[in-house]
This record gives sequence, C-alpha cells and structure tokens, in this order.
Amino acid sequence: MQTERPFVMSVAGYDPGGGAGLLADIKTFEQLKVQGLGVCTAMTVQTESQCLSLEWQPLETILSTIDVLMKNYHVETVKIGVVKDTEFLNEIIKTIKINNSEAKIVWDPVLKSTSEFSFFDLNTISDLKNVLNQIDLITPNYNEYKILKENYLFENNENLCSVLIKGGHREDKIGTDILMQNGKEIFIKPNDDTSDFYPKHGSGCVLSSAIASHLAKAENLENACRKGKSYIEKFLTSNPTLLGFHS
Repeated sequence: MQTERPFVMSVAGYDPGGGAGLLADIKTFEQLKVQGLGVCTAMTVQTESQCLSLEWQPLETILSTIDVLMKNYHVETVKIGVVKDTEFLNEIIKTIKINNSEAKIVWDPVLKSTSEFSFFDLNTISDLKNVLNQIDLITPNYNEYKILKENYLFENNENLCSVLIKGGHREDKIGTDILMQNGKEIFIKPNDDTSDFYPKHGSGCVLSSAIASHLAKAENLENACRKGKSYIEKFLTSNPTLLGFHS
C-alpha cells in the first residue's frame, strides 16, 4: 500500500458530466496530492445546467463498500455529499466511525440543486440534531444554512458541529465565508476580485473536498478552510463556463 499520500474518501453521487459529485471530488483530491477513494450514493442523469433524474444506490451496498475500503486503507478524512435523508446519513457515519473513530468527517449538505432538483428529504431534517455532533464540519451555502437554522439546528450560536457558511449566495459581503467554530465566527474573505469569478456547477463539492484534503494533511480546521477557499477561487476563475477547470 502506498503511504506517500493520505487517503481521503468521498461518499457522494455520480454526475456523468464530471462537474460535481464523485468525479469532481476525485479531481480535487488528485490536484491536492491526497489519495482519493470513492463510494457512490446515487446515480444521476445531469448536465452542468440541469439534473434530470436520480436513482439512489441501496444503503447496504454503500455501507459494505465503505466497510471494505476502510478495512483496507487508513482513511484520514471522509467527505460526504448528496444523501437521501437523515437515516441514510446516520448509517454512513456509523459505519465510518466503527472502522476508524478518529476519521474526520466533512458533510456538504446538498438539499437542492441550483436548478431546484430536490435531493435530501426535508421531512427528516429535524432528526439531524442526533447526527451533527458526529461530524467535524458541514459546508452549507447561505440558503441551505437558513433552512437548517429554521429547523432549530443552530440556536444561540451553539452549534452541534463546526459550520462553514459559504458566501456565494449572499446579497451582502458576497464571497465572504463564515466559519462558526466553538462559539466563534471567523470571516474568510475572498483573496481576489470577486468580479472575476464565474458561477460553477459543483463548486460546493469542490470546496468541501478541498477542505477534506487539507484536513487529511494535518491542517487545523481554519487553515483547511482558508486553503480550500484558495483552491475554489482558482476553480471559479478558471473559465467563464459552468464547468470549471482543476489546476
């Protein structure tokens, strides 16, 4: 087994266009010099501008694949992407923790696509209170954070896990992310002129997998988020289309 690069596992959906999900995560892992592993939660038919269909993989298949990979490779960090509901997420996390209780977990809570295709079953969202304390970081965009907060998952600045609120959907301070950690708010401002940024399909996937990569390389959470932001900014400025380049 190679030992030069830490192992990072993505548990996410398959986007045949390669802009989001597993393929985007693996591209990011490779650029950041970590060894990527992948477990598919859903098969989709989509392009960079629309999602046409989704077929969930059997939970038993997902869990057994995670189990096999983690028994054979020392996984430092797991990035979780699109999942069906809270029970689905909870079973994935339980399997991860059984295999390596020290593995760090980053969840990008994909509730809806930009084209309004629904993924996560919002009827189960209140049950997340019993799951979030097992996660190291979640990375909702501004709209997703508002939905989570409306369901009383974050009250009086007492978070069950660290939260990075992505600033791309904000009307004020656009591009400024907020890391909420241990009761503190850390503002992570854009490094470049935001006027040069172009919207990108899968940008949330890329950011969360970049952060997971840096956590696997022993960066602390704040530094991992800052380095992840530097990576996503290069991705967002790579070209004017919805499919970004990794470099």
